[in-house]
Amino acid sequence: MGLITWSPAHGKGLCRSEIDSFCSSFFDTETSARFSQIERRWSPAMDLVDEKDEYVLRADIPGLKKKDVKVDVEDGVLTVSGERKSEHEEKERSYHRFERRFGSFRRLLTLPEGVDPKSISAAVSEGVLEVRIPKPEERKPQRVDIEVAESSDAIEGSA
Repeated sequence: MGLITWSPAHGKGLCRSEIDSFCSSFFDTETSARFSQIERRWSPAMDLVDEKDEYVLRADIPGLKKKDVKVDVEDGVLTVSGERKSEHEEKERSYHRFERRFGSFRRLLTLPEGVDPKSISAAVSEGVLEVRIPKPEERKPQRVDIEVAESSDAIEGSA
């Protein structure tokens, strides 16, 4: 077993990095704020609920208008996309900290086979997008009736 020499300066670096991290969160420079914007891209939280006759997709999109969000269906895939624009483009206000995320997003959901794209509806209320997807009708086995030939020729010819 080797000996480890303790030095009072050893913990100093750790403490300093924690203080630097804490201070930089309050006093971001313009350059570090630009870099942190790259990390601030967002994607809305979504819930998918399986109800009796339909699937209900709910997405949190606070602050977005109808024109900022798009719902498309193509080749059995539902796509919810949109963009939240940055609000700190204005030069009149002085911002000290940015926590709200912005940017474009795109979420994809594979639909069950048989869903009619024309029956899907979407609405926005109080910052929540709700997409209703009616379930496809159950595929029931189809019965094929068999007709019995009544001619005596068919019976005699098979013997």
